[in-house]
Amino acid sequence: MESFLTVQGEGFHTGRAAYFVRTAGCDVGCHWCDVKESWDASKHLGQSVKEIVDGARDSGAEVVVITGGEPLMYDLELLTNALQSIGLRTHLETSGAYPLTGSWDWICFSPKKFKKPLPEFYKLSSELKIVLYHKSDYSWAEDHASRVSANCQWFLQPEWSKEKQLLPDLIQYVKDNPKWRVSLQTHKYMDIP
Repeated sequence: MESFLTVQGEGFHTGRAAYFVRTAGCDVGCHWCDVKESWDASKHLGQSVKEIVDGARDSGAEVVVITGGEPLMYDLELLTNALQSIGLRTHLETSGAYPLTGSWDWICFSPKKFKKPLPEFYKLSSELKIVLYHKSDYSWAEDHASRVSANCQWFLQPEWSKEKQLLPDLIQYVKDNPKWRVSLQTHKYMDIP
């Protein structure tokens, strides 16, 4: 769908320069998705692996974040191997609804209620990021956190339109449960993609 140099806005790598590659196509269907224009892949022109790799190299960033849509709807082996072959780190943002392909330096696993994640992501993920929309989402988050590896970093992130409403409870929850960290969509505060 698009690729661009920006600053990582959420999760463990917040504040780090990164080249984002956003794939088109998603059938997870989060009603609060802020990139719904990515859902229909047929509405976007494709790019070759060479074009993506050249753009990433020319950006000067050390990290390439593959996001979506849902990027694992595609086989990402060729792309990630090409990126890593020129010394770039590959980071994935996924709901975990599709089998893992590609070679990854970091996996941000953000399971959604709308399409069940595959069990393989619990052991492979570097980061668990749960988007909170309702207060009931805390127990859902804890269920997923109980399944990830001991080295996985845990993040709770309020959905953007409900941030002010959810943030006071979220702050208290993290104080009471310090294994979790707060993730905010800082790119929205900075008004960058």
